[in-house]
Amino acid sequence: MEKSLLQKARAQYEPKLPKGLQNAVKVKEGAPTQSVGDQDEIKKLFPNTYGMPLIEFVPGDTAMTMDGNVGIILSGGQAPGGHNVICGIFDAVKKLNPNNKVYGFLMGPGGLVDHKYIELTPEFVDEYRNTGGFDMIGSGRTKLEKVDQFESGLEIIRELGIKAIVIIGGDDSNTNACVLAEYYAAKNYGVQVIGCPKTIDGDLKNDQIETSFGFDTATKVYSELIGNIERDANSARKYWHFIKLMGRSASHIALECALQTQPNICIVSEEVEQKDMTLNQIVEQIATAVADRASRGDNFGVVLIPEGLIEFIPAIGRLIDELNDLLAAHGADYKDLDAQAQREYILAHLSKENAATFETLPTEVARQLSLDRDPHGNVQVSLIETEKLLSDMVAAKLAEWKKEGKYEGKFAAQHHFFGYEGRCAAPSNFDADYCYALGVSAANLIANGKTGYISAKYTTETKPETTKTVYTTGDLYVRAKPTKNSEKLGVLKKGTAVETTGTKNGWYKITYKGKTGYISGKYVTTTKPRTAETTIVYTTANLNVRDKATTEGKKLGVLKKGTAVETLGLKNGWYTIKYNGKTGYISAKYTTEVKPGTEKPTTPATKTVYTTSDLNVRAEPNKNAKKLGVLKKGTEVKTITLKNGWYSIAYNGKTGYISAKYTTDKR
Repeated sequence: MEKSLLQKARAQYEPKLPKGLQNAVKVKEGAPTQSVGDQDEIKKLFPNTYGMPLIEFVPGDTAMTMDGNVGIILSGGQAPGGHNVICGIFDAVKKLNPNNKVYGFLMGPGGLVDHKYIELTPEFVDEYRNTGGFDMIGSGRTKLEKVDQFESGLEIIRELGIKAIVIIGGDDSNTNACVLAEYYAAKNYGVQVIGCPKTIDGDLKNDQIETSFGFDTATKVYSELIGNIERDANSARKYWHFIKLMGRSASHIALECALQTQPNICIVSEEVEQKDMTLNQIVEQIATAVADRASRGDNFGVVLIPEGLIEFIPAIGRLIDELNDLLAAHGADYKDLDAQAQREYILAHLSKENAATFETLPTEVARQLSLDRDPHGNVQVSLIETEKLLSDMVAAKLAEWKKEGKYEGKFAAQHHFFGYEGRCAAPSNFDADYCYALGVSAANLIANGKTGYISAKYTTETKPETTKTVYTTGDLYVRAKPTKNSEKLGVLKKGTAVETTGTKNGWYKITYKGKTGYISGKYVTTTKPRTAETTIVYTTANLNVRDKATTEGKKLGVLKKGTAVETLGLKNGWYTIKYNGKTGYISAKYTTEVKPGTEKPTTPATKTVYTTSDLNVRAEPNKNAKKLGVLKKGTEVKTITLKNGWYSIAYNGKTGYISAKYTTDKR
């Protein structure tokens, strides 16, 4: 098959390994593990694999070797980078022993049970490096839960001389891996089983898995699509776009896309749950924003909606829980009834509270909630057109307000669901690196004789760190050991400066009241929190003070040309100030840090800012001047002066200028 130019370019990229996996490694065992809850019950289910210690890779004295073949299974939905996990396993297994063979079981766990496989060769694997999709060996959703499946799998494992199986998948797939590892361990079959975490939905949540592979790629793809739609909305100026984004168990994708694209509205499911919001409250929230924009003549906008929103609305969540129990207990009585009879049956068997919620739902949504569950027992939320449900209810609310004289405007909706568009995209460099490292890590777990483990973080033992100061980003517990379940020694207030003496598994080691303690690295920063230090600027024209950092903000007053103003911060080209006892905003474009009537300071007063987008460096302080280069989003820049909304900077040995509009003084 002829390769595209993109595929040829991506094939040339060589994934980078973390330092801890670049050379010979061995494992170092840490504290025993335990489940978050139901410890005794789970221990009974997994007597041979429960409570194993955390392990980390540390530098080894000699390179390891391994005799034995490896089988690989892709399981569940696709995520960018799956092929690179396989490439990482393949390369590492061959490096351990060139005579080792790697087999791919076709179309998921079912390939193991049905003995359908292919041998992976260097030529074959090379065709799939840094490519999206799971088409190298295919994926499936067969559950491994029966003894005859385990024994059938063992037959082909024995036939092919397989030492270990690696299952790449999400929470259900890694549950399969756990069950398989326990069974083979209980039978002393000598077959290792390793899991590899794959999920975009956010349903593998723990301290070891910081992000799911494919997330970085998928959010970039979706953000590009959302950006296109936003530009179209600004062009046509007549549609509200309701965009549903994949991620049934978490709003991570929707939130990250919102941070990248700045839509008008983004619903966060976890916030809805925390605030115990009703469906009607969500609708009113959206309708209010639509009405506010309409009052300014803007009858268009973009709304981002997480796929699993319905399940996070507490009242609907309680309804779904009872429906699950009802369908499990009475499914046989229910399934052959017509649609109306099914609705009546459900209403007759629900509790009063949940029946009332069920009746308030649009007919189609109520119907979708009462349909058969997916193979994992979940409501098939992707089939619920949440984006259309919300737009229809918003339209009804606006029509009601129009009759009451509360709304003047036009409302027309367009609907989108972004899911498949991002699942098989060519992985970003981050995902290419991350996934390749996951594969190499899995191979090292096999070489070290481990089973029942999941490949996750890549930490290595290092020399003790010199003292380092960090700052807490919230009130933070100090623990006796580097684990969230250990004894609490005390609490550090938000913003506390702490001297650390080392790190371990994402925890900083500190001295606390004369004792050794640990704080989670998740809730600290190396950047000293900013105080409300003032900067003096001078207006270069009569300048409006707004109540918001936008020209559409309400005018609070006017500052005369040449007025000295104390500022409290700069973001997106607007200074925050205090004005007549209120917080106000002025455009940096019409200010300067040089006092009128004085010469430029002979010693430039540098100020550090950060770019909020990719930003052109110009030869002169205007947008039509010659471009000297580009600063990437998030670049730290030391500025020299600010005049007429442009910072002067030193760039490649020259003086350059960047627009203050696209900078912030807060990281």
